[in-house]
Amino acid sequence: MSPQQFREIAWNGLWKQNTGLAQLLGLCPILAISTSMVNAVSLGLATILVMAMSNLAVSALRNFIPYEIRIPVFVLIIAALVTVVDLSFNAFFHDLYLVLGIFIPLIVTNCIVLARVEAYAAKNDPLTSTVDGIMMGIGLVWVLAVLGGMRELLGAGTLFSGIEMILPGASAWNVFGDGYPGFLIAILPPGAFFALGVLIAAFNAINVRLAARARRNPPPAPTQTAEPKEDAAEPAAAG
Repeated sequence: MSPQQFREIAWNGLWKQNTGLAQLLGLCPILAISTSMVNAVSLGLATILVMAMSNLAVSALRNFIPYEIRIPVFVLIIAALVTVVDLSFNAFFHDLYLVLGIFIPLIVTNCIVLARVEAYAAKNDPLTSTVDGIMMGIGLVWVLAVLGGMRELLGAGTLFSGIEMILPGASAWNVFGDGYPGFLIAILPPGAFFALGVLIAAFNAINVRLAARARRNPPPAPTQTAEPKEDAAEPAAAG
């Protein structure tokens, strides 16, 4: 994989084709689990693992999967990998596993994972497919982190609430102090829609500015070497 190809895959996953802001896929877990930054990022990291492994598995097996039954096979592969991730969370992060609840098993039906498997992994080699899955997952994670941080900060006045479930001994950061009354709507379902709408509006505004800057400063045209002129035809000999 060339550096140019890597940069293109990374840019698509992190920004241009961001699953949460550009494609608007997987909104159910994005809106439901983003009540705190820790919960949101934890689900995002689980999704990264599933996307990377499923892209790798599908890409490696793509020449052996009949086209007519590819979707059931893809779902079966994703379900097996989600089961591994689900059991791993239950074993190593049990308290967090109880908080995330049904949303880890629901990664099986997450259209983000199936979309990348069908659109990219089934058509490309294992290395680039794995990188694509990781970058798409990281793009989802930063959206979840910002969304969860916004809602937690406005709703409870804290950041990293529940971090002790991952790092024993750590504690949340009480940003506004104990006297902060909280903005309840921020951690309720309507707050998720409002916060996501603000992020999408900011995302679109930045894209407009980037497009305007690109129009003002177009990339330099590649230089072309002048082709040698053909030799002038010799004068015809006098008859």
